[in-house]
Amino acid sequence: MLSVLRNRTYRHLFTAQVIALVGTGLATVALGLLAYDIAGADAGSVLGTALGIKMVAYVLIAPVVGAIADRLPPRALLVGADLIRAAVALTLPFVDQVWQVYVLVFALQSASAAFTPTFQSLIPAVLPAERDYTHALSLSRLAYDLESLFSPALAAALLTLISYNWLFTGTMLGFLASAALVVSAVLPKPLAAPRTGTVYAKATAGTRLFFATPRLRALLALNLAVAAASATVTVNTVVYVREHLGRSIADVPLALGAYGAGSMVVALLLPRVLDKVSDRAVMLRGALLLTVVYAGLGALTAAHTGGWRWPALLAAWAAFGGACSMVLTPTGRLVRRSAPPEERTSAFAAQFSLSHSCWLLTYPLAGWLGAAAGLQSAVIALGALAFAAALLAVKLWPSHDPDHLTHLHTTLDAEHPHLADAARVPGGWRHSHSYVVDDLHSTWPALPERAPAR
Repeated sequence: MLSVLRNRTYRHLFTAQVIALVGTGLATVALGLLAYDIAGADAGSVLGTALGIKMVAYVLIAPVVGAIADRLPPRALLVGADLIRAAVALTLPFVDQVWQVYVLVFALQSASAAFTPTFQSLIPAVLPAERDYTHALSLSRLAYDLESLFSPALAAALLTLISYNWLFTGTMLGFLASAALVVSAVLPKPLAAPRTGTVYAKATAGTRLFFATPRLRALLALNLAVAAASATVTVNTVVYVREHLGRSIADVPLALGAYGAGSMVVALLLPRVLDKVSDRAVMLRGALLLTVVYAGLGALTAAHTGGWRWPALLAAWAAFGGACSMVLTPTGRLVRRSAPPEERTSAFAAQFSLSHSCWLLTYPLAGWLGAAAGLQSAVIALGALAFAAALLAVKLWPSHDPDHLTHLHTTLDAEHPHLADAARVPGGWRHSHSYVVDDLHSTWPALPERAPAR
């Protein structure tokens, strides 16, 4: 897996991603302490609102980035996003009003919504080989999981030596280092001239690609299943550990660590698995596994005594992490396979925006339902949502999903270059190639039934 780091451009981009992730983790810890200084007992409300603003920024800004991505060099987008994030981190220690926190959080997360899809869209061009790209996806998944474990520990260690305001300085330095690494990398050149059309049409191009492509429609449902599970873990871990199991606050990071460990183990194993098993098989099984874990979590939630409950919770959280990784790790392969190279930034921006729309739904549902009706009700509701989403994904994703599809063109002129290898048939021109929805292919062709095995 580490062999892909021999590629200088990818090595610089991946290092930039890791440093930026650590900086963001430090900022998250410092932001919580800043909210407490400003709002006191209302700090939880402030942080909850800030997280909501984060999701809204992701949902709204990522499609706009997709619309302008063809007008700006990728380097300018990445470096500009890092510089904005560094400026916000430098400003945060000086705020003394809640509304200022909200404005700066929106600016910070808007820059992240520009950085992440642009970064993701570059990697397939930097690592065109399928095996290398799969290794890169696994490394990216590991980076996210390790950051969730490492950043809080690093912040805790630093806070024994410095005040939390200095954590924002560390965040700023991380973003500046990320920008420097991007500047030092040799990035691929844009593949096409800027697209024509209105800003709205360009901003929604990625979303329309998702709804026009069967496997990407299934990915929307898979995103919802993962969002249900991750919301259960993120929002209710502290409730399970402290209230339901009556354990100490020190056990909260252990439970969250079990989720990260499950995700990392699967991310390490997936490159070899995906050499032999299709993305569809891995991702759908991961989504269906979530429903099995929810069933076990329901039994755990119903039990109010027994020493077995703590190891059972750790096992459930590790299984949640592994199942989510089965869905999330191959996602980039799916998007790359389904979008023409010149539309990748728009497609990754749509995935970023649409997946966070799911979290914008499930995070409040997990919190409000758990608080109002109890953990069991939250487990039943989110488990049912994950189960319905998994079944929908199975239905939407054809079992026979080849890259090359035979299809008919009825409106192109016979001299059109795209028809160079096409055969004349009644009603138009027929040929086969790796199929994606684009200007020449506006709809998905009907798939022939797969011949039964003999």
